[in-house]
Amino acid sequence: MRRLAAELRRLSATTDLSREDVAEQTGINNVTLYRIETARAKPQMRTLMSLLNLYGTQGEQRTQLVELSKDATKQGWLRPFHTDLPEEYTAYISFEAEAHSLRNYQSLFVPGLLQTEAYARPVVQGVLPQAGAQDVEDRVQARMERQRLLVGDLPLRLWAIIDEAALHRLVGGPSVMRDQLNRLIEVSAQPNVTLQVIDYAAGAHAGMPGSFALMDFDDPMDTDLIYIDSMAGDLFLESDADVRRYTTIFDHLRAVARSPAGSTSLLAELAHRVE
Repeated sequence: MRRLAAELRRLSATTDLSREDVAEQTGINNVTLYRIETARAKPQMRTLMSLLNLYGTQGEQRTQLVELSKDATKQGWLRPFHTDLPEEYTAYISFEAEAHSLRNYQSLFVPGLLQTEAYARPVVQGVLPQAGAQDVEDRVQARMERQRLLVGDLPLRLWAIIDEAALHRLVGGPSVMRDQLNRLIEVSAQPNVTLQVIDYAAGAHAGMPGSFALMDFDDPMDTDLIYIDSMAGDLFLESDADVRRYTTIFDHLRAVARSPAGSTSLLAELAHRVE
């Protein structure tokens, strides 16, 4: 739907027609048109055909857009037990599964893709004290399945930056935290994973306002996507201005963080000190 929406916006821009003009000439409700162009709704086939006719889209391009519309109804790797997960989280899982690379900054947690199961469970329980046992288990298992993206023939390229504060919090107790730190050391050796830690000595830095994930996609029709998980709700950003801003922030974080080798040394030191 994101791909289709982006291409429809591009086609509209080439005609110099405003959204109001398009609505008037096609009879499509202005609100419906807005929802289609922002990937909040999938267009019915007759609606899509009306838009493509107005934009003069023919041949292979028309066929590709029709196929995109059909693909928008297909499910990703989500399994039946994921149906009770929040819609925003399942959307993120789907985007993550299609991403070519992921830049992730975390200030309070170990990144989900790098969590051990023993660490993930108390994290979910702590963050969602009202969640039932099955809800907790569904979220934990979804997190474990997501980690399959880091292995295989075409693994996800992950660049993770963690604030040192997240590594001192004894989630699950000393034994669980020690195993988690060792897990970070282990996974950082994978060629598709880059791991850095911003240590306390770095002082104030650009990531202090909160965590975020920045996803890049192979398909040129897929714009980069920013995901922010907060107490106020999940947020997806994809405007060029937002992508530039968060890319710049991530670049600043890379600059102030320890090198990958220095980060591994710090992780080993912290694991040794856990009691």
